[in-house]
Amino acid sequence: MNHYFLGIDIAKTNHVASLIGADGSVVIRAIKFKNSNEGYTKLLNTIQNKLNDLSNINIAMEATGHYWLSLYSALVDDGFNVSVYNPYQIKSYRGAYNNRKQKNDIIDSIIIADYLRVFGMKDSKLPQEDLMALKQFTRFRSNIVENVSSIKVQVIGLLDKVFPEYKDFFCDVFGVTSKQILLNCPTPDDIIRISTTKLANLLSKNSRGKFGKDDALNMKEVAKSSFGIKFTTDACSFEIKQLINQVIFLESQLEDVDKQISELYNKLDSHLLSVPGIGIKLAPTILAEIGDINNFDKPSKLIAFAGVDPSENQSGNKLSTNNKLSKRGSPYLRHAIYTASLVAISNEPKLRSYYDKKINEGKHHFVALAGISRKLLTIIYYILKEDRDYISYDEKHN
Repeated sequence: MNHYFLGIDIAKTNHVASLIGADGSVVIRAIKFKNSNEGYTKLLNTIQNKLNDLSNINIAMEATGHYWLSLYSALVDDGFNVSVYNPYQIKSYRGAYNNRKQKNDIIDSIIIADYLRVFGMKDSKLPQEDLMALKQFTRFRSNIVENVSSIKVQVIGLLDKVFPEYKDFFCDVFGVTSKQILLNCPTPDDIIRISTTKLANLLSKNSRGKFGKDDALNMKEVAKSSFGIKFTTDACSFEIKQLINQVIFLESQLEDVDKQISELYNKLDSHLLSVPGIGIKLAPTILAEIGDINNFDKPSKLIAFAGVDPSENQSGNKLSTNNKLSKRGSPYLRHAIYTASLVAISNEPKLRSYYDKKINEGKHHFVALAGISRKLLTIIYYILKEDRDYISYDEKHN
């Protein structure tokens, strides 16, 4: 019985597939097909016209973004054996297979097929639905946070122009009380026009009595002598009110999505909360971005996936590394790990000791922090692999 290996190079709109035999010879080169029902039918018909029997075909593809999911689902539903590989697995094989290190869709599809032929099938079950949903929610949350931050920058810029003294009234310009003031009277002219009683009531109601009439009178006095611009103030007032409404809406969305994330994360006992620096906001993102830890056969693969491994430079036959991060892989995971590293050096003695050692050696803060990130990812790798909590240095020696 002849066995065949189909490699599929995944793209957003059009995929490319090549079929090779058990001896590595190319049977079908470059079937180009759309990521659609019609494209899927074209793929199967092209192969069937050549082989008649499709039962002896093993299939492989790279997990490129989310674009592979529909095709993978269709193939599995039709009973095919499908392996899904991390792109970095294929990248290392490409160099050995293709000495000129050429990269195009046709060559890549053949390389993927040959990788499957040489290394065999990989169990590539779709991540459980909860994990896939968690990834969608955490990325959505990240986008909301970015939008809120961007809008807040716009508000601060407008206040700097029209009411530069405003920031001195509140420790948090976007706190509950301040947002209500900005919704009702964001410019000096608005503050002057509103009655002292109404302004005092706004302040008192939203601050639970912390602010009152004296604060209202103070705001009015400052507004009268504000150094802000005296033109287009009505336009600035309108824009600030609209932007604050957007902030309030997006913050309510954040509350809703956080509830969804919390419910999903609590179903998945990942032990990540035991790791120094990782709290309830970061753990879901880290777990969702890593997915199945069995996709990584050693910590260095996970570190590379996060993009916190040193980049490489090649000149002639010489290969060297530098202090710059490769920044490949998941930016969401990289940002979460970086944030966790900042916290970890404050509450984990071993990590703090490593950080201080690098700083004393003359390393830049970010270089030392990258080292902490790699150590954290190594810790995460083993607790996920071994399904256990992290044991700190202090706990081990008590």
